[in-house]
Formats: sequence, structure tokens, C-alpha cells
Amino acid sequence: MAGYTYVWAFRVAPEQRAAFERIYGPDGDWAALFRRAEGYRGTLLLRDRADASRYLTLDRWQDEGFWLAFRARLDYDYRALDAACEGLTLSEESLGDYSES
Repeated sequence: MAGYTYVWAFRVAPEQRAAFERIYGPDGDWAALFRRAEGYRGTLLLRDRADASRYLTLDRWQDEGFWLAFRARLDYDYRALDAACEGLTLSEESLGDYSES
């Protein structure tokens, strides 16, 4: 079964980096929410070595069906956490979803 990964890019102000890393990291609030759903495989948080304000998150799922089931079941919680995190980032952009080969 191929894995499914959703990738986001963020710009973070220097004064928000510690909070952002704590909340978006592999043991943060987002990962805790994702762990409430079956099929979640983990989150990877990457910081750009050339631009410390730029981050990528890679949220890994067993397959797209598990991601969609999570969104259907916990959409309210997802949206609430997303709204609570708005002040942490200068920008965010979905880079799409990917299948593992």
C-alpha cells in the first residue's frame, strides 16, 4: 500500500519560531490531533538552511483514504487548531499531496 504525504510551506517571523516548531513539530499539537485518527504515520518538520524563516511540514498517512476519513471525522478540530495557529505564520502555502513510490 502506497503512503500519502501532504506538504505545506510556511514563513515564520523570528519571534514565533520556537512556538511554531513546538506546535508543528513531530510531537506538537498538529501531530497530537492527527494521532487521534487511524492511518497517521507521522509528521516531519524541516527548516530551510539558507532561510531560517522558511519551513516545510510533511504529514504522512497510510493512504489518502485515511487522510480523508480524518478530515471528515475531525474537521471541526482541524479548523479550530488552524485558526488558533494563524498568528504564528507570515504565510502558508499548500505544496500538494504526494504518493510514495
